[in-house]
Amino acid sequence: MLKRLRSFFKNLFGTSGRDASDKADVNTEAFLTPEEAVDDLTPSEDAGEFILPEEVETEIQKEASAKKKKNDSKKPAETNADEEASDGKDSEQKSSNKKKSDKKDSDKKGSDKKDSGKKDSGKKDSDKKGPGKKGSDKKKSAKDKTPSAEEFKNRLYSCYDNRELSWLKFNTRVLEEAEDMRNPLGERLSFISVFQTNLDEFFRVRVGSLYDQMLVSEEIRDNKTNMTCREQISAICQQTRMLTQRRDAAYDDLKDELREHGVEIMELPELDGQDIEFLDAYFENAVYPLLAPQIVGKKQPFPFLNNREIYVVAVLEKKDKESLGIIPCSTDVLPRLIRIPAHKNRYVLLEDLILRYADNVFDQYTVLSKSQIRILRNADIDPDEDMYDDDADFRKIMEQLVSRRSRLAPIKLEYTGALDEAVFSRMCDQLKIKKKYVFHCNSPQDLSFFAEIRDLLRGEKDLFFEKVSPQIPEDIDPKKSILDQIREKDRFLFFPYDSMDPFLKMLMEAADNPDVVSVKVTLYRMAPHSKVVEALMRAAEQGKEVDVLVELRARFDEENNIDWSRRLEEAGCRILYGLDNLKVHSKICLVTTRREGHIYYYTQIGTGNYNEDTALQYTDFSLLTANQEIGADVSDVFTKLYLGEVVDESRYLLVAPKCFSLPIQEKIDAQIALAREGKPAYIGAKMNSLTDKPLIEKLIEASMAGVKIELIVRGACCLIAGVPGLTDNIEIRSIVGRYLEHSRFYIFGAADPEVYLSSADFMTRNTTHRVEVAAPVFDEEIKAQLLRIFDTLMKGNVKARTQLADGRYVHVVTGANAISAQSRFWSQKYR
Repeated sequence: MLKRLRSFFKNLFGTSGRDASDKADVNTEAFLTPEEAVDDLTPSEDAGEFILPEEVETEIQKEASAKKKKNDSKKPAETNADEEASDGKDSEQKSSNKKKSDKKDSDKKGSDKKDSGKKDSGKKDSDKKGPGKKGSDKKKSAKDKTPSAEEFKNRLYSCYDNRELSWLKFNTRVLEEAEDMRNPLGERLSFISVFQTNLDEFFRVRVGSLYDQMLVSEEIRDNKTNMTCREQISAICQQTRMLTQRRDAAYDDLKDELREHGVEIMELPELDGQDIEFLDAYFENAVYPLLAPQIVGKKQPFPFLNNREIYVVAVLEKKDKESLGIIPCSTDVLPRLIRIPAHKNRYVLLEDLILRYADNVFDQYTVLSKSQIRILRNADIDPDEDMYDDDADFRKIMEQLVSRRSRLAPIKLEYTGALDEAVFSRMCDQLKIKKKYVFHCNSPQDLSFFAEIRDLLRGEKDLFFEKVSPQIPEDIDPKKSILDQIREKDRFLFFPYDSMDPFLKMLMEAADNPDVVSVKVTLYRMAPHSKVVEALMRAAEQGKEVDVLVELRARFDEENNIDWSRRLEEAGCRILYGLDNLKVHSKICLVTTRREGHIYYYTQIGTGNYNEDTALQYTDFSLLTANQEIGADVSDVFTKLYLGEVVDESRYLLVAPKCFSLPIQEKIDAQIALAREGKPAYIGAKMNSLTDKPLIEKLIEASMAGVKIELIVRGACCLIAGVPGLTDNIEIRSIVGRYLEHSRFYIFGAADPEVYLSSADFMTRNTTHRVEVAAPVFDEEIKAQLLRIFDTLMKGNVKARTQLADGRYVHVVTGANAISAQSRFWSQKYR
């Protein structure tokens, strides 16, 4: 029976298709990295209608009837042991039959054109009597109580959230931190800036990709919620308008609080007297000579508007004829924050000053109305297939693509004040943007100037989080050779609480150690002044073979990576650029030595980038090991990358795209089998995002089997926990706090669990479109430490939100025992 039900799940969820909601990992460096903002958005092949096979429906009815009889006669659950054992065999057989099943699924074409209201319908149906819920009408037969295929399908829809709307919920949580009075004022300024930067990149990447998909076909649907691209964009725009209002209100509150601390950000109408006299003179002498105004007319076409730059637009009249004037407000010469000398910390924004004096700029015209505008341009650039020609210089190709990005089509228009309707329509026509992509705001469109305001407040320590410094772990002696210490036992770094110095020392020792033959590493995002790169160049200069795979397609870091790749190459390093159609996102470093004729490996495997800057802002793990089996597996990964291939099988590692998702599903199956036997079964995982449909449906299956599942998902999460009869054994939490929760690790088993550190989220782009590596933790002390970390994160109730069955996130009730997981980790380091 369960085997047939699994087949039903596979066809319903469409596991063979690629997730339409997962395209293009927000720079939103503090809370969402560019890699998280840009997933691979590809049409699903399985968006069509699925009809439950008649024989499966009949068996569901039989099972429900049998269950009722057992409940009525109070027979123990053990009487079902044979069926459970059979189901366990079916589970084991599933992975071997997956390819055949996937092929059948991909050949299946549906015609489902139901609207996004299906999801809401599913939520309503989830409140009705269905599988796992006892009915109150004793007159109805078991067959009558059994849900139809359509009802059951609708209930399953209630387990899913749309990827884009879920991400907006995450960004809402960031905005909540800006609104939270418990956070210091200086930190709240940072949170609201990050919220705005996140939203900008979300529109440029995610909405831009959806828009492109919509142009291809109106029938492309999200294979989780069945929403079309148009429906998703409409829902996104609706939510964004509400979030914009909240941001405006939060900005006003922050301005008021800044005033209490002696910092004033003024509107021009609030000023008079000598302040206005100063601004008159400043504009006339410092600003006006640098402006480049333009009047749009027959001889002067509508100008190109740069991405994210602010412009003043004015409706002009002369001789009963109206025209449009445009003034760019961005300049590298003038500061954006203009200080008024008569006061210690009183400021106006440059764009507000230009807006006020637009009448002076267009002095030959009557200014009928004026406003500030800003546009965001689509950032969805990808190399075309023909760009992968063997003779092409990939580095030059990426340089061309980066330059092309700045001129892509507008995807969002923001404006302040009142914009004349005729001018409003004209601008939309000129920019080729529809009105639903236009947003009104009452606060500055770019909040990056808050960084300068934060600097003004540095003297007041209570306006910021307590200053702390990363520590060297207690089991690492900085005076001894780190390679020798790794050979003694595995070492573990927990950023930002632990210092990155032991890893940097490992690279420096490798450069100077005569036994070291080679150093190999994958680089995805590097710091602007990278000590990691400096150590690699030093090793090359010392005559070591240094192989560096630099992923030039790390979105929004392309230019930085292009520059570093040149410098590494000039230092004598061998540079690889990854695979044609797969980004290399793994975080692996291999130091190979040769002693007495034998090869010996030192391996580092991490969850985050080799970036000293983000190691101070993100929580991440780094495992340093001399385990030779792990080293040999990592060596195989590098060998395949050299050949332009991917690993087909691995002894200990989980390596995407070919041996990652299925092994994880098999580990979940093992927990399902335990639960069916009445034994303790458990799955725990921490990640940035959860969108991969095959893994989600496997988690739903595990929940229905009785496996306890705890998930910590910081960002987008397409699985909804707590749906009765389906996901009520799943708990999902999200933590947004001082540091970006970026570490990824998985736990399988209640007793003697398997623990893996990973570079991968449970996202389609990670499992199928990237080279990712997850490594088992064999050292019992490190494993115990990771389990304690997970337990602390799950017990946290200060910065944690829990997901409800309707998809909303609410703060965990604090009560008397307040636990901030991040604060507790610091206290453990400083005890």
